[in-house]
Amino acid sequence: MRRLLDRRDPVYHYVKSTWSIADLAEAAVHSGHRDDIAGLMNELEELSARIPSPQLQVAMRCARPLVAAGHIKEALFLAGLHSDLADWPFARTRLQLAYGSWLRRQRRVSESRGLLLAARDGFDDLGVMPWAERTREELRASGVTSRKPAPAARDHLTTSELQIAQMAAAGLTNQEIGQRLYLSPRTVSSHLYRIFPKLGITSRSQLHTALASRKMPPS
Repeated sequence: MRRLLDRRDPVYHYVKSTWSIADLAEAAVHSGHRDDIAGLMNELEELSARIPSPQLQVAMRCARPLVAAGHIKEALFLAGLHSDLADWPFARTRLQLAYGSWLRRQRRVSESRGLLLAARDGFDDLGVMPWAERTREELRASGVTSRKPAPAARDHLTTSELQIAQMAAAGLTNQEIGQRLYLSPRTVSSHLYRIFPKLGITSRSQLHTALASRKMPPS
């Protein structure tokens, strides 16, 4: 991953590389190579002081506490969480997980739970299940049992069924959907006939609500 942030390497890209900063920091810390990226992190700090790129600033807020010395970690976690991350829900949730995990390892278990619960809910809402499961493992280690979320109704549709359902929910007629997908109106109707039971609905007007729901309707 260091290659992505090395300006001398052919794979370096001055914009896309910023997406990997937090991943690099976390990988370095967990693999025992934090000192190996110290120079690179200093370069990135200098760059972030000169360039007001929102993506770069957010990436650094996530990375700083991970690579920081123990006595300043908490201040950097709090600084990151207290910054404006309203438009960056994954970064905010990732910080909550990292901070909560660090608190648990500092034997501040009761303090860690609120952050870990918030992170679990955030990852569930974003649909990033590997991160959500990782958070559940941290919660289990803190003494909290956490169920997996009920599958969303839309998860039971095939890709083509979901596409048709979304178009129908947006108000397109069977003929209009067919024209966009190169299907006959009868084929679209057949798809919807199979879609409705999967979503637990009986009419087209219920599609929007069913697709937005995080939980399956009762059977």
